[in-house]
Amino acid sequence: MKVALIGASGFVGKAILNELLNRNHTVNAIVRHPEKLAMQHKNLFVRKANVLNEKEVIESVANNDAVVSAYNAGWTNPNLYNDFLEGSKAIQAGVKKSGVKRLIIIGGAGSLYIAEGMQLVDTPAFPAEFKAGAQSARDYLNILREEKELDWTFFSPAVEMHAGTSGKRTGKYRTGLENPVFDSKQRSILSVEDLAVVIVDELENPKHIGRRFTAAY
Repeated sequence: MKVALIGASGFVGKAILNELLNRNHTVNAIVRHPEKLAMQHKNLFVRKANVLNEKEVIESVANNDAVVSAYNAGWTNPNLYNDFLEGSKAIQAGVKKSGVKRLIIIGGAGSLYIAEGMQLVDTPAFPAEFKAGAQSARDYLNILREEKELDWTFFSPAVEMHAGTSGKRTGKYRTGLENPVFDSKQRSILSVEDLAVVIVDELENPKHIGRRFTAAY
């Protein structure tokens, strides 16, 4: 499969890139700063593009079988909310105009429901430094739910995805839809390596077209 991977040089993007290459997929890595992606592989092709520019998105994702977006506007970006929303909308529009039908978006866990009508991002304990990004991802998910032309999927990571043991790939996980997946200790946790497994599994064997899903151990 030929996959356009947006944000391939980021924390999540690198993990997905490694998983795709290890499964012999061809990856067109779309990044704003190619120098941040130093690795080389016979199935890896790096392309510079700014996702805020719809025309550049169209040109960079065309002729691929699917697009995976691990776009992150930067947690320390003072304009994080607006940049993530605008970038995500430009990606969606660009993918649609490119003729590619399959789009997987990695969003946030903040929009998961922890109780009836209560999303994680609205709880008092939600970290303030992640709130703008989580709110933007939630608002974009509501926009994406209206998409009728693309075969889209929105993935919400585990609540403690960053707490997953770095470098640990088990290949095991459980999935859910609108609510976090908790283990026996009431923790929702997944390593970034297993997040990548989830995404590539969904690419190879789609089960969540037109919906959001999540995964954890």
